[in-house]
Amino acid sequence: MSPSGRSPATNGLQVRTMRPDEISIAVNWAAAEGWNPGLADDACFAAADPEGFFIGELDGAPAATVSCVRYGTSFAFLGFYIVREDLRGRGYGLRIWNAAIARAGGRVIGLDGVVTQQENYRKSGFELAYPNIRYGGTVAPLDAPQTGVVALTELPLTTVEASDATVFPAPRTAFWRTWIGSSGHVGHALVRDGELAGWGVIRPCRKGRKIGPLVADDRAAAEVVLSALLSSVSDGEIFLDVPSINRHAVALARDLGLRRCSRLRACIPAKSRRYGWNEYLASPALSSVNSSAIAEHVWRTGQAK
Repeated sequence: MSPSGRSPATNGLQVRTMRPDEISIAVNWAAAEGWNPGLADDACFAAADPEGFFIGELDGAPAATVSCVRYGTSFAFLGFYIVREDLRGRGYGLRIWNAAIARAGGRVIGLDGVVTQQENYRKSGFELAYPNIRYGGTVAPLDAPQTGVVALTELPLTTVEASDATVFPAPRTAFWRTWIGSSGHVGHALVRDGELAGWGVIRPCRKGRKIGPLVADDRAAAEVVLSALLSSVSDGEIFLDVPSINRHAVALARDLGLRRCSRLRACIPAKSRRYGWNEYLASPALSSVNSSAIAEHVWRTGQAK
């Protein structure tokens, strides 16, 4: 939007790219909203796209944030869309939102939406892909055999990326290098008959830990990886963000005794209905396979938002 096209209420808002040391502002605001980000999330997503975070300022003070992290030439994910509580309803959110959308260029954009903003997402051309369900609670390590379990760091990064390519629509080498290697992040993988059958990462958050992603060929593999992840950390709350269309993942979360904490919304642009998203991660391509079939054989739980 050109300066001449701004409304008087938003003329004073200056939108610019965040410096690396400022990204923590967006993460802290997300924590205040109850989104429970990971302790190293800012560094991981900045590694993927160092210029993907925006801040809107009024008289030099932070007023709004948003991110548009680009992955390759075809995909981007929008997040951290927050306006300071005392400044909401004045048009500042739309200003910084438009800056993020513009940065995506012609890429397909995914976002994990809050329910109260659904109508605004639709006005921008997004459509609901499916709800995500956040489960949380305290879980004892599963009694699952650990034969074939290795540290994720023992696998070539190319092997992880090849598996990730089955559930995410773009390469993200820099992200994975940082995500796997960040302090407090623990990853495990199950190798079965010489092939990667499942893998996942658990990371510390403002509250408890999140498991994500979790990718596995079947429930048995998912349970083995989960058991390894849970055994590698101390007791405490864990959280999983599960695509509601993945009935086996939903069943696993329930069987673990996790409670349903919240219902999130994954949205995609109306004109680019190729993917659905869960947190910062994308689901398998829905244009090439039936979504119910995906739920039969792909295990994914949220974040990596």
